[in-house]
Amino acid sequence: MRPVRTSVVTAAAAVAALTAVTGCADKSDAKADGAAGSIKVTATDSSCELSKNDFPAGHVKFDIENKGSKVTEVYLLFPDDRIVAERENIGPGLKQQLTAEVKAGSYEMACKPGMKGDGIRQKVTVTGGTAAKRNPALDTAVAEYRKYAQEQADETLPKVKVFTDAVRAGDLEAAKKAFAPSRLGWERTEPVAESFGDIDPKTDTREDGLEKGQKWTGWHRLEKSLWADGKIGQDEKDLATELDKDLADWQKRVGTAEITPTSMANGAKELLDEVATGKITGEEDRYSHTDLSDFKGNVEGAQKAYELLKPVAAKNDAALTTELDKQFGALNTLLDKYRTDKTSYDFTSYDKVSAGDRKQLSDAVNALAEPLSKLAAAVTK
Repeated sequence: MRPVRTSVVTAAAAVAALTAVTGCADKSDAKADGAAGSIKVTATDSSCELSKNDFPAGHVKFDIENKGSKVTEVYLLFPDDRIVAERENIGPGLKQQLTAEVKAGSYEMACKPGMKGDGIRQKVTVTGGTAAKRNPALDTAVAEYRKYAQEQADETLPKVKVFTDAVRAGDLEAAKKAFAPSRLGWERTEPVAESFGDIDPKTDTREDGLEKGQKWTGWHRLEKSLWADGKIGQDEKDLATELDKDLADWQKRVGTAEITPTSMANGAKELLDEVATGKITGEEDRYSHTDLSDFKGNVEGAQKAYELLKPVAAKNDAALTTELDKQFGALNTLLDKYRTDKTSYDFTSYDKVSAGDRKQLSDAVNALAEPLSKLAAAVTK
């Protein structure tokens, strides 16, 4: 699950806003302060300062520094709070870079000290700029990733129906068996989950991730009933049908979702950050303990995004892609320790994984996330 960070918007509003983000480009059109034409973002516990609040459209690079005492997040947001680009978990005294593809329009930059609330915001105006040349290789990468996401959605729906049919039949054990397989395709597409609007909050929110007034629906609500409560009532049967409908909506949205090279790269990095700081604790599938299956799906989705972008990234930064190949390999090898068959997604129950082994997994994810944070910049050089 990607944490709920945006206000819920309708599908119509999402389609209407597609004109606010570019496709692919070769060079940044931004001519701002800072190294290599970047925009400086200085975050503290009480401020969010930009070196420029008005800059040209194109590939825009933000150099972020947290001068506060709290871990912070930085977001570039549409006016309706949907995320254009983000960088999370920036510790005190640390610096991060964020590369975004932006068209002309009005936006907000938000810094969130303590990673809570609406954040401290600055209005941002992006002007027309010079039309950037498209890179056919990046166009191909986006098209292939969309195809991949569509395939995952198409393959997920029948697996979800096995799960939801079992719930509607009141078959507790069959529902438990079908739970993890029903989630794998979704987990693989989580690098671009923000592109699907309000589907993530409806289908994959944990109880402690609910916004005020939000009804708890989706996989984790049913997970709690199956494992913690050990019962299937009419409410659960109704929720199973609602899950079918929401995921059918997701399947339809993949074709029109706004996906860009930088959203692929940044989304993969942010997802691994979430794995390292949240999922690794076992909080994702806290009742079923099927976390490692989700974990593997996340890694596969992130790796797919990287592999599609790799031909361009390798030309611009061969050392980076060499390191990414190494770290993806190391993490996959580590995950294989927890399954007897490499073609199966039947992993060790996560409550059987020791604290030391969880730390080893966390360290491997962090070792991958660090070079992955440089991928967006590498594909836009």
